[in-house]
Amino acid sequence: MQQRQKHKLADTAQQIVGGFLLSGPFVVTAEVWRLAQNMTVFHSLVLVAGVVAIGYGGLYGADNDRDPNREAAIAGVPVRFVSVLLVAYGSVAALALSITAPETFVGDLPRTERLYVTLRAISVAAIFSVVGAVTTDSLF
Repeated sequence: MQQRQKHKLADTAQQIVGGFLLSGPFVVTAEVWRLAQNMTVFHSLVLVAGVVAIGYGGLYGADNDRDPNREAAIAGVPVRFVSVLLVAYGSVAALALSITAPETFVGDLPRTERLYVTLRAISVAAIFSVVGAVTTDSLF
């Protein structure tokens, strides 16, 4: 029986670097926030599905040496995959909030609507963040 591969803190650190690197330009772009204003819940769910597919495919489909069944898991889900998703959304949210992007781009909206637009903008930028997170995780 093979031992499960552990997910190390260094792996998450690499993912964070990639996640921030590729998401940064999209968090500060007015067009992303304008798109987010026009999106529906359906559009957001499609983007979430895209992030999940890119994350899983990038980790396990593109790397023949990596097997999700041999990795440490939480409730059957590989820890590395969970980490990539948390990094993809977390890095975008942290960046958006730290540079006050919601106030800058949609500050004139009521608070509740601003929150929903912010969540949708995060879902847009997370597409790029997950690509960066998976790439750095696979390269290093």
